[in-house]
Amino acid sequence: MTASDTSIVTDRQTLVLASGSPRRLALLQQIGIDPDTLLPADIDETPRRAETPRALAQRLARTKAEVARRAADRVEANVDGLVLAADTVVAVGRRVLPKAETQDQAEACLQLLSGRGHRVYTAICVSAPKDVIRQRLVETRVRFKRLSRAEIAAYLASGEWRGKAGGYAIQGLAGAFVVKLTGSYSNVVGLPLHETANLLSGLKYPVHETWRDPARIRP
Repeated sequence: MTASDTSIVTDRQTLVLASGSPRRLALLQQIGIDPDTLLPADIDETPRRAETPRALAQRLARTKAEVARRAADRVEANVDGLVLAADTVVAVGRRVLPKAETQDQAEACLQLLSGRGHRVYTAICVSAPKDVIRQRLVETRVRFKRLSRAEIAAYLASGEWRGKAGGYAIQGLAGAFVVKLTGSYSNVVGLPLHETANLLSGLKYPVHETWRDPARIRP
């Protein structure tokens, strides 16, 4: 059973991942969960005036879950299933850093993060049948070393920053910049695994179903 299958009837709840992020999919697969369907939710992620980073992450995750729920329910197999959505926000104080799409954006993020601490918030939202919603917000504190011009230039040249919240990917080259991390590492990558597994388990999803069959575990 793979995420590429779009309509599968199973003897358990189906799981829809409301994301096209390869990182979130890989993190779920790391703990033996392979969503039945991927339904990325295309929404406006612009922060509202005076909206805090925490509130932004929570609002976006819930909106993604609601949009994906409506789409998922058009397929009979998904009506009684779960929809998992998440949103990650990188912030310095109350300032939300963008998902860098240009080199100038990425450079501005790196200069701001250089030599200081920042916070990464990921909100998880699971939509279950009968309008049941479960949410969690996870916060991780990260401190970067003071970055030299040469380090910033080299990282920008790598292109790894593209599309990443805060202009960096901790699971990649930017891991060399991290002096200290307090909290969930997987949260910074894009999906806090402990909290996600707990939410799904609480809604009776068989998180550990594949663990007894090593052949089904992805390396």
